[in-house]
Amino acid sequence: MQIIDGKRIAAEIKAEIAATVREVIAAGGRPPHLVGLLVGHDGGSESYMASKTAVCEQCGFQSSLIRKDVNISQEELIKTIHALNDDDGVDGFIVQLPLPKHIDEQAVIEAIDYHKDVDGFHPVNVGRMAIGLPCFRPATPSGVMMLLERCGIETRGKHCVILGRSNIVGKPLANMLMQKASPGNCTVTVCHSATPNIKDLTLQADILIAAMGSPEFVKEDMVKEGAVVIDVGTTRVEDATRARGWRLCGDVDFDRVAPHCSHITPVPGGVGPMTIVSLMHNTLLAAMGKVYKKQ
Repeated sequence: MQIIDGKRIAAEIKAEIAATVREVIAAGGRPPHLVGLLVGHDGGSESYMASKTAVCEQCGFQSSLIRKDVNISQEELIKTIHALNDDDGVDGFIVQLPLPKHIDEQAVIEAIDYHKDVDGFHPVNVGRMAIGLPCFRPATPSGVMMLLERCGIETRGKHCVILGRSNIVGKPLANMLMQKASPGNCTVTVCHSATPNIKDLTLQADILIAAMGSPEFVKEDMVKEGAVVIDVGTTRVEDATRARGWRLCGDVDFDRVAPHCSHITPVPGGVGPMTIVSLMHNTLLAAMGKVYKKQ
């Protein structure tokens, strides 16, 4: 059994990105510029933005944060997005979700210029991904694909079972893994809350990806011997033994499942570190015109 070290792999990719940025600057170019747009003061969003800023610095990027009051109107927020769309000094930007309830998230996502949509949520990027065209891919699924590739995990002809059908993780991963690519070429089954025989399906999985947000849902009797298990779940659960009173818990009962796996990701330290690195990778591609030609 091999524990997949997402921290180590993320550090390798950050170093590669930083080296590329140094080459761009040495050739007379400018560093990639990533902007984060944050509405309100959600604790999780604040932490993510702080992490993004730190990783931007490590990669040699320029990073900016635009804060908006929680009561901002949808019209005003979209005006800000249009200004970022039109700013030639901005290579990519993200609108941190979730947004306040009075704002239509889908309308906001669709207002983003897909050329700068480094989160990979715009319908154009989603559609291009579905048919295998170059696009910006969502950060967490892209991070999972990087882990599979960097660990040399064979995917061709394998049965991959994904637990969860979210637009952010489950659906994009299913699309990526069924493409004629490497990693890819999987037979993919997507399970969700209405799937009646989940255990029967997970036991068939060569690669099991848990992305339900249900702590320790996957038990040892749900995993076949030698399977690859990727745990995307990150739920805060109470833990009186920790100074902060909580710990991050994945969707997999790690201690009991791990002995049965060929490879498994821990939580934390598995998929998590790859999410921001994938965002950096998309931003670098945007800055270099590698996905869409610079306008």
